[in-house]
Amino acid sequence: MTAPSPAPAKLHGWLNIDKPLGMSSGQVVAACKRILRPVMPKGWKIGHGGTLDPLATGVLPIALGEATKLTGYILDATKGYDFTLRFGEARSTDDGEGEVIATSDMRPGEEAIRAALPRFLGEIEQVPPIYSALKVDGERAYNLARAGETVELKARRITIHRIDLVDMSADEARFSVLCSKGTYIRSLARDIAQALGTVGYVSALRRTKAGPFTLQTAILLDNLDRLVQDHQPEQALLPVTAGLDDIPALAVDPREALLLRQGQRLDGTSLRPGTYMAMDGQTPVAIVEAIAGQVRVLRGLNLT
Repeated sequence: MTAPSPAPAKLHGWLNIDKPLGMSSGQVVAACKRILRPVMPKGWKIGHGGTLDPLATGVLPIALGEATKLTGYILDATKGYDFTLRFGEARSTDDGEGEVIATSDMRPGEEAIRAALPRFLGEIEQVPPIYSALKVDGERAYNLARAGETVELKARRITIHRIDLVDMSADEARFSVLCSKGTYIRSLARDIAQALGTVGYVSALRRTKAGPFTLQTAILLDNLDRLVQDHQPEQALLPVTAGLDDIPALAVDPREALLLRQGQRLDGTSLRPGTYMAMDGQTPVAIVEAIAGQVRVLRGLNLT
């Protein structure tokens, strides 16, 4: 007699997926839905914490259940990438998918590359790629570009915390970068090439970090599928608080937890102003803000 399948579990938390080449972030979410369908309640919420281009691989945090309320904090987090800049061709998309729009025989040497990198450190201005999801007059920039329309995007201020030349060959250079939200690696590669008197595009891109999520804890979709088949999906699941390791915890008692769940405020005169994760023992209650002597709810969680 075949043992019955376990009832769907209410899984709250994060999956740190190593996104495969060629899949969009939305397609990865759809794949996770399909894999988790046997063990998740119908209509269970799922989302991702930061878009990756189809040609990129690496860290893609997937939020389940109540963790979907916290994806904005991951979107705002510091990101890490390894990328390869191929010299000699400019592409319309600033990556390998686009058409060649310019060429150059100039190939920079290692010394020139290392000398150019400091100008890209710190807070800099960056013009996003025209093939991006940014909106222009209500339309996605990539839709306008594909329709042949002229797209002009304003420069935005971003921060490059670290950029290192890892290795290079005659036609390519590989870099490791740590950057703020809103950074387009395709634009960074384009601008580095231009600063070196040539043209170039991103030929390979791998995200190594998104906030607290790193490649060291990332799993492949096949591994997630295997764990679900073995009725062990919780082994792939990181706690709701995993995405908030830079937010200090605020211990509350059951009475205070109930008040916060009801949207009420607590006394916060002894707290330094800032954002906290209110915790009732090991249970996350809400993201709260201490301000003007009070603690108020920014984002409540239903994890009783």
